[in-house]
Amino acid sequence: MAIRKKNNKNPPVFSHEFVIQNHADIVSCVAMVFLLGLMFEVTSKVAVLFITVQYNVTISSNETTLNYFHHGLKDLATVFFYMLVAIIMHAIIQEYVLDKINRKMHFSKTKHSKFNESGQLSIFYLFSCVWGASILTSENLLSNPVSLWEGYPHTLMPFQMKFFYISQLGYWLHALPELYFQKTKKEDVPRQLVYISLYLVHIAGAYILNLNRLGLVLLVLHYFVELLFHVSRLVYFSNENRQSGFTVWAILYVLGRLLTLSLSVLTVGFGLAGAEQQGLDLAAGNFNVLFVRVTVLAAICATQAFMMWKFINFQLRRWREHAQQQAQKKKPVSVKSKAKKDKSTRAGNGLPRVFVVTGRCESPQKYGSTIPEYRIPSSQS
Repeated sequence: MAIRKKNNKNPPVFSHEFVIQNHADIVSCVAMVFLLGLMFEVTSKVAVLFITVQYNVTISSNETTLNYFHHGLKDLATVFFYMLVAIIMHAIIQEYVLDKINRKMHFSKTKHSKFNESGQLSIFYLFSCVWGASILTSENLLSNPVSLWEGYPHTLMPFQMKFFYISQLGYWLHALPELYFQKTKKEDVPRQLVYISLYLVHIAGAYILNLNRLGLVLLVLHYFVELLFHVSRLVYFSNENRQSGFTVWAILYVLGRLLTLSLSVLTVGFGLAGAEQQGLDLAAGNFNVLFVRVTVLAAICATQAFMMWKFINFQLRRWREHAQQQAQKKKPVSVKSKAKKDKSTRAGNGLPRVFVVTGRCESPQKYGSTIPEYRIPSSQS
């Protein structure tokens, strides 16, 4: 794609174009208001609700003090603030990294939008995978899978785990206004809304139902597979002959869906079903009842089935495109041979070359008086 020339005319203030061009600066000013609020005693209590993680619980045992957190309504303010941070980071990555690469590569419009999408998500997935894996390691969730359901409800979380969920909700909420800021095509908006809604529903569900340990494991697993896909697409855009990454991604994608279903059924269907604390207790954060377990499993299974259906359609479309490309490579050869055959046939009829080129005969005096005047009907006559 060619480099767009900047328009010297500034759009009217508060117009759509003005908001889109300056949305990062506007959001930065809003975030700065919350940060400045910490400097004054009158507004500091309100600003703290947006910036810091809420619901701190201190537990002292054996001369050690541990800080844990639980969720509540005040988390909505924190999620809103970090949604603003995500918008600012999105604009910084787009302007200083992706746009510079786009100018050098000269992508088409279709590849331009896909490159931006994969570039943004690759950075986010990489950051989330590393962060989530460090939490899993520090909490020994991988070495002790029984801890996924043992001791439920897991109302208390360490700081890193709660901040991880706050950041995840903030990031996927920021994707909604980004549809407007990035001028997403109308035909792509429904697909993006479904994509974003699935993330928000599953992350918020694991956070509210105190299934944060299971949710963290499944998120890291899913993000790793998605990271491989978007990195493979970036490599493909740089060199279309490098497609081996998609093959590895396809294998891991299917394995990831199977592992997600296995862990979900093992934790919710067997682990929580056999737990000692059964019943619905909102005050204690216990949602271990049959209806909730069935609803959680149904949501996970339906989502995995939907993802597999999209995956199969994606693979079929790729195979069709590959078959069309192979057919197009063979098609020019047959057309060329057919043209040669028609040329030789016309030459055998004794017609001069000008008949084939222009469809009209030159003056008969040019070829001699014995050649009668003859005109081939043309499309213009």
